[in-house]
Amino acid sequence: MAADGTEGTAGSGPRVVVVTGLSGAGKSLAIRSLEDLGYYCVDNLPADLLSAFFDLGAAAGYRRLAVVSDVRSGRFEALTSALDALGARGVPYLLIFLEAREDVLVQRYKETRRRHPLAPEGRVLDGIRRERELLAELRGRAHRILDTTNLEPSRLRQEIAELFGGEAEGGRLVVTLTSFGFKHGLPSDADLVFDVRFLPNPHYVPELSPLPGTDPRVSAFVLGQPATGELLARLKEFVSYLLPKYAEEGKEQLMVAIGCTGGRHRSVVVTEELAAHVREAGYAVAVQHRDLARGDGHGD
Repeated sequence: MAADGTEGTAGSGPRVVVVTGLSGAGKSLAIRSLEDLGYYCVDNLPADLLSAFFDLGAAAGYRRLAVVSDVRSGRFEALTSALDALGARGVPYLLIFLEAREDVLVQRYKETRRRHPLAPEGRVLDGIRRERELLAELRGRAHRILDTTNLEPSRLRQEIAELFGGEAEGGRLVVTLTSFGFKHGLPSDADLVFDVRFLPNPHYVPELSPLPGTDPRVSAFVLGQPATGELLARLKEFVSYLLPKYAEEGKEQLMVAIGCTGGRHRSVVVTEELAAHVREAGYAVAVQHRDLARGDGHGD
């Protein structure tokens, strides 16, 4: 049994998904999405009540529980101790941390005209930065970090559904594959990172440059390169070897990131192809293209 409660007793009692992170990053939407998937959910639960919530849920026969616990409770620092207490009891839990870029969070607050809980009378940006600092330790403990900067609400709902919708099967490894652009930074929660910048770049083909990697014409160009075929063959062989090993170890979430320069062409095509292979192998798969919508015209 791991100290964090993520392994061992998953089949003997309820499991808890704990959602936390930055205000404005989409935690309320995430918990509503979990509720749609059959979880018994509580938003804005004080951390001190986490163990009691688990006990009540278990006594009532609920198999899947989910809570949001964050700075609104005023005792968010207690969440670390509450998670340790769950782990000491052998309770399986999964800590999900939601975040987004500062400018995006500021814009979301402007649109909703809400006050930041840590800056009720001051600048929203000051509250965001203070919150990020206070939650740094929890972020480091998270089993999964979701960056919602470029996620529309519908896409966040879809990702939550892909991650947790098949959980009733128990112990199933969920593989998330994401494309990204190196110039925008590495995905913070990647377990495996592959660099495909050596492949011929559609950005330098005038008729392909403005198109996304999901366009069949871009896909045909990338997949038509001999180097792409060899790369995919090796990647498929590699992940086919690794995934059963991760599953045997008890790992439940695996993030595979595939990057090119801008995250719009080559990495998108390779990610889609590899996702199809993993899906055919019988694993639950979530696909996201982090930088596809940037379209800044530089690189691919």
